[in-house]
Amino acid sequence: MTGTDEQPTPYLEIDAARMRGNIARVAALAASRGVSMRPHVKTHKCVEIARLQATAGSAGITVATIGEAEVFVEAGFDDVFVAYPLWVTEAQAARLRALAERATLSVGLDSAEAAGQLALAGPQRVLVEIDSGHHRSGVPVEEAGSVALAARSAGHTVVGVFTFPGHSYAPDRTTTAAHDEATALATAAASLRGVGIEPSVVSGGSTPSLAASLSADSEITELRPGVYVFGDAQQWELGSCTPDQIALTCVATVVSHAGGRVVLDSGSKALGADWSAFATGFGRLLDHPEARIVILSEHHAVVEMTGPLPALGSRVRVVPNHACNAVNLADTFTVLDADAARVVRRQWAIAARGRNS
Repeated sequence: MTGTDEQPTPYLEIDAARMRGNIARVAALAASRGVSMRPHVKTHKCVEIARLQATAGSAGITVATIGEAEVFVEAGFDDVFVAYPLWVTEAQAARLRALAERATLSVGLDSAEAAGQLALAGPQRVLVEIDSGHHRSGVPVEEAGSVALAARSAGHTVVGVFTFPGHSYAPDRTTTAAHDEATALATAAASLRGVGIEPSVVSGGSTPSLAASLSADSEITELRPGVYVFGDAQQWELGSCTPDQIALTCVATVVSHAGGRVVLDSGSKALGADWSAFATGFGRLLDHPEARIVILSEHHAVVEMTGPLPALGSRVRVVPNHACNAVNLADTFTVLDADAARVVRRQWAIAARGRNS
């Protein structure tokens, strides 16, 4: 890339053709397995992208916060799952009631106490979260029925169970995590049936385990991946996507060759600072697969690479380690799309950026 582009760097750029390809590929695979897609829009926080996912057949959307739900319901989305064990205040309860008047709203919980607290919002449609091996939130699978009973006693309608197999974010764990997910969800669903509640929704999914989850013999009715829409350096290194499927990059300028390395203007305030245990750097360069970001500060990214260094003033495409974090640091996407053999550049707002509560 040259340095002639007038748009100041760093900025997030979407290859629209790749993104649409990712959406279509996963939608077709899920449809062929009879599993619904409820993509997690916290990855992109963008109304236009959620509409593309809806057009491809998604059954609804997943959000992490009430604020994200408000943005997407305002934009016309009418089936929203807040996949988070909410502990609501009076003010949050009022917001949930307002949302439930405009959309089919479901919320997550993982304790009898949370079910009681959620009653501040009146009767809600709920799913019980279980722990399938990630050991973050979620009840042990055998306790799903007792939590569901507590939720029903608090006046809520229990529609099913959900989990996040986050331990899939490790090399060689995707198949294991998908197996754990399927087993845990089956046990939890049986726990609900044991107390007289038939789960209509059995929900799981993560991007690394997505293919394995769709291939498993499972009771899963829907999956909620997020990062699949873009890909990122973590997915690249886990083998969940290939470089030619990565649709989101941070365009950065080479500002220095100090120390014989490449210094970019895309620091942690543009890329996020994630570095998982399995990652080989703070990010990668899409057009230089051997390169790694080895030092990351607020406004500097130091890259080690072989061969001739990109010229001072030139631009490179950086693949963030974690797309979700990078997106939450930006206000807009620059979207590049092909139209009649020319490249069209447009701006899409990251509408739910910063809506973290």
